[in-house]
Order: sequence, then structure tokens, then C-alpha cells
Amino acid sequence: MTLHDRVHEVTTRLRERSRDSRQAYLDRIRRAAEQAPRRTTLSCGNLAHGFAACGLGDKQALKGDVVPNLGIITSYNDMLSAHQPFERFPQLIKQAARDAGGVAQVAGGVPAMCDGVTQGQPGMELSLFSRDVIALAAAVGLSHNMFDAAVYLGVCDKIVPGLVIAALSFGHLPAVFIPAGPMPSGLPNNEKARIRQLYAEGKVGRDELLEAESQSYHGPGTCTFYGTANSNQMLMEIMGLHLPGASFVNPNTPLRDALTAEATKRALAITALGNDYTPAGEMIDERAVVNGVVGLHATGGSTNHAMHLVAMAAAAGIRLTWDDLSDLSGVVPLLCRIYPNGLADVNHFHAAGGMGYLISELLDGGLLHGDVMTIWGQGLDNYRQEPKLTKDGAVVWQPAAKRSHDEKVLAPLAQAFSANGGMKLLDGNLGRAVIKISAVKPEHHVVEAPAVIFHSQDDLMAAFKAGELEKDVIAVVRFQGPRAIGMPELHKLTPPLGVLQDRGFKVALVTDGRMSGASGKVPAAIHVTPEAACGGPIAKLRDGDVVRVDAIAGTLTVAVPEAEWAARAAVTADLTASHSGIGRELFATFRAAAGTADQGAHVFGGGL
Repeated sequence: MTLHDRVHEVTTRLRERSRDSRQAYLDRIRRAAEQAPRRTTLSCGNLAHGFAACGLGDKQALKGDVVPNLGIITSYNDMLSAHQPFERFPQLIKQAARDAGGVAQVAGGVPAMCDGVTQGQPGMELSLFSRDVIALAAAVGLSHNMFDAAVYLGVCDKIVPGLVIAALSFGHLPAVFIPAGPMPSGLPNNEKARIRQLYAEGKVGRDELLEAESQSYHGPGTCTFYGTANSNQMLMEIMGLHLPGASFVNPNTPLRDALTAEATKRALAITALGNDYTPAGEMIDERAVVNGVVGLHATGGSTNHAMHLVAMAAAAGIRLTWDDLSDLSGVVPLLCRIYPNGLADVNHFHAAGGMGYLISELLDGGLLHGDVMTIWGQGLDNYRQEPKLTKDGAVVWQPAAKRSHDEKVLAPLAQAFSANGGMKLLDGNLGRAVIKISAVKPEHHVVEAPAVIFHSQDDLMAAFKAGELEKDVIAVVRFQGPRAIGMPELHKLTPPLGVLQDRGFKVALVTDGRMSGASGKVPAAIHVTPEAACGGPIAKLRDGDVVRVDAIAGTLTVAVPEAEWAARAAVTADLTASHSGIGRELFATFRAAAGTADQGAHVFGGGL
């Protein structure tokens, strides 16, 4: 199938825009490849330290430089349901490596926090920065230069983007990402949302709410709604960093364990010691990045990736912009209805045909670059497959389904749910922002109303409980950006704003903070940049100013006469209360160094 003109156009300009930075990056990782680990050249003291804790067989293997050694970077902890299954993975990987004639060592651990736990809490103000901490921690683990490839164990919101940044920083090494899989389905997501909204209205108590939440999040594995965590898994597969069909196999099952072993074997097979050397930095090029954006739009994925994809691409010298995301959104149809964009969860998506069917449809429609390199070999056609177990426990790959098993969840291209994936760029005299409308009813795509200004989500919640928002309203929550307080996610605001919308009021949110990939029916102009703490236009708004959020025209504006607007001063805010406690005092350097949302909001500056 001929590549779609818009996909070709965006890829071409991305390549041109990135020419110098990409070449500098490639030069750097190619120099590193020439100096790749040669363990016989390490000093005896270096090498002895590097394998001191290994068993005798592994020590003997590592004394030479012929046997490949995998570095395992793990985000295991047993508080996160998505990451708890990783407790078993290092032993599975080590044994699979030995069986294949290699060695594997845990190179290091990285932190993994849960936005579900910190939602609406002070700890959320560390969430975005944790992505960059993860990249730094992974780099420390790999800095021992003992490894011929790395496998990355991560699932959730900031963890995978941070690991990708690290993998690309060590782009001379092959990188294989190994998922843990989603937990089995629990309480339906729409029922969970209904109970949350009833709680916001005071119609059910905390006991009922906790019971509903516990039935939703009930065991090991990723949360089953289509938020950032599951968007991460989709991205790793469509960008070629997972094995085909590996993303959404449930944890602690024979197939999951077998896929972990297969991923290990594949990582060993693509080192520079073999014939299929596949360094991550060469593999993830402009085409792979565009494929990731297309997958995000086709599935109605998380708005957080408007920042994460930009930061991930930058780590490979690729200068992705919001304009690229917006232009691709205009031609990539929405093929999935997964909560919050529908009633199904990711298990239903997987059962309907999953990634193999999705990738096949997008390839056949000319919306993906099929000629990319992946960890599974040359060409994305390799991902038109799904794994199965044989009777003896081996993994075989079979052609993916030719038809969706449930077109209400996963549609063919000819019967797409909408003409685009619903993530749009807004631009206007209030700055630039992102809006996700795939779960927003068409009658709410344009909202114009007087602004009510808040400097914290708690203030908005208090106003809602006091009945002060019973009107048409644009709720503006500012001083939430990365430079201000670390850009927390404001998903806590979804239930009260949803209540107001259900009562017939025109409602929208405008913020320089974030909303989750699980944000839903209320239109939200998020990631507003420049942020208020940097004197952005959002800091000039006053209560009562008429703001227009127009997802059709792609504008974010305030109706104030031009001369008056130009003369109006930006307000400031005392943010000291958000700069200490729960470890926030340790992140002052991160807040000072953070880039803008449209450039990935990372702290690495010219280092990316």
C-alpha cells in the first residue's frame, strides 16, 4: 500500500528539521558502538567487581567477550499492581539467557510511582519529573559498560518514557522492552466512573467508593482502562520494541512467561556479537516515531504522550513537534473504543484482535511506515502476528485475525469510529494547548463561557462543594506547569466537572497542568504553554473573562480587546507550599531546569 501523503509529508519535514541533531546523535552512538563492551579489555579489578556475585558458570562466560551479557533494568516494586509481576522476571530472564548461551545481570533498578495513588495528593507533583529520574537511574545502571544489550522492565505512565530515553541515550546497545501485561477485567470502567461521580455529588459514601475502586483495581497487572500505561504498551509494540503481540497478555500465565523467555533470546540474538546487530538508536528513527504517533491517534491514546513522545524522540536527535501530532491526527481515524473512549477495556481490545489486527489495518491503509527496523527484524509486517503456545510450551506466531472479533471495540479502517483520533492542537491568544475529544460528545467540542480562576485543584473542589460553580464556566487552573510545581495530573477534577456538565451547564477546563489518558467527557485544554509561572498569557486571565475553547477550529482564546490585553499584567502566585514536603524540596533543580510542555517538559536541556 502506498504511504498516505500526509504521513509522508510529516515524516519528510521531521527528517529535514532533525537533520543536524539526528546526525550528531548517530555519530555519537556509532562511536560508542566502536568502543562497545569488550570485557577482556577491562582491568582485572573492573571485571572481578562486575561478576563477583555471579555463579561459577556465568563467571566463566563473562571472563571472555564472546558470550553476550544482558543488562536488566527493572522498575519492580510490589506496591504497583502493574510492576509487581516483574518480581519473577529477572530469574526467568537469567535462566532463558543461560539456555541460549548467554548471561543476564540486573544492571539496576529505577523508581516507579503510581499516579493512581498520588492523584490529587502532593506526591503527584513529583510524577512528571520521575520520568527523568528514571532515565538518569537507568543510565547509572548501564554505565558499568558490562553489557551487550539491555532489556527494560516497565509498564506505567512515566516509567516507559523514562526507560526509552535511557535506551536511546545508550542507543548503541540493542534494547528490548518486556511488558508485564494487564490485570484481568474487574468492575466495568463505566460503572467505576458512575460511582465516582455519585461520590462527588455526595450521593454515596467513602465505603461504596472504596469498594468500587477495589473491584476495579483488584490484582497484579496494569489497570485495564486505556490511559498512559496501556498507551505505552501500544507504543512499544507499534514502534518495534516489543515482540509481536506481547503487549496485552495477562501476567503470571504460561504465555506471558514464555514471551519473557523469547524476548530474552531475541535480545541476545541482536547484539553486536551476532549477525543481526540492531542498536536501538539506529532502529528508532523518524519513521518509527511517526508510527508511534499514528498508533496513538488510531487508538485514542493518552494526552500525556503529547509530551512523552516529544521527549523520547529528542533523545534520538529527532525534533518532533505538536504541529506534527496535530497534522497526523487530521488523517488518522479512530479505530478503538476503549475506556474512557468506550465501554471496553484493554482485555476486550486484545480479544477483539489486538495489536496484530490494528497494525494490519493501519499498514493496509498506508498510514504506517512498513519499512522500519524492529527487534523482530526488518519490516512492520512482522507485527501482523500474534503469539500462541504449543502443547509443549513453545511460542509460535500465527497470522493475526483478518477480521475484528468485536467491531464495537476494534473497527476496520472502512468503519472507523471517527475520522481522527481526537487529539488536537489549540492555538490562540492564550497560548498553545492540547485537547483530547475522542470521549467528548460533539455538542461539547466548542465551549464559550466566563472564566473562574483557581491556583490549585483543591480550590476548585472547594468552590464546587460550596455550589459556586453552578453556571456556565471555564474553570482555569493555572500555576500547575513544570516550572511552577512539576505539572501534576488533575484527573481528580473530572468527576465534579462532569457533574456540572450533566446538569446542563457549558463546562470546560483550561490548565497548564496535565490530565490523564483516562480523562473523558469534559473538554480540557491542557499543557497550556507558555505556563503561568513563566508569565504566559494564562497568567493574565481574570475572573469573568470570556474564554473560548474551540476544538473544531483549533483555537484557545479570550475575548478581551487587544489593547487592553496587551497592557494587562500577568499575576504571580506564592508556590512555596508546593516546594517542600513529600520530597519536593529535592526537586528545586528540576523545576528550574524544566522545559516547556511542547518540547517534552524534560530537564535535560541541550543534552537531548
